[in-house]
Amino acid sequence: MIHVTINRNSSGRINSFTMSGHAEFDVPGKDIVCAGASAVAFGTINSIYALCKVEPLLEQEKNGFLRCQIPKLEDKMIEDKVQLLLEGMVVSLQTIELDYGQYMKIQS
Repeated sequence: MIHVTINRNSSGRINSFTMSGHAEFDVPGKDIVCAGASAVAFGTINSIYALCKVEPLLEQEKNGFLRCQIPKLEDKMIEDKVQLLLEGMVVSLQTIELDYGQYMKIQS
């Protein structure tokens, strides 16, 4: 199972997220749940970097572990854009969880 944890600060803003595990919906290379969750997470990270010029701190392992930490941002407009991208990621992951909840769980 894929476990997603969304970490928020006291203001409710996302400051990091982690994903760990494997969905085991199908064999590696054909697992649409893993592929979908990975595409959403990495698409968000790449969008934050490309569109906001913010470089998240990443930790990744071959066993299916990913941690993304958003650095402290001084520019409120950039921070708002990063938050919008992260909240969009949460909505996309929740959509996957809705249909494939036995293979992925989100905790926030």
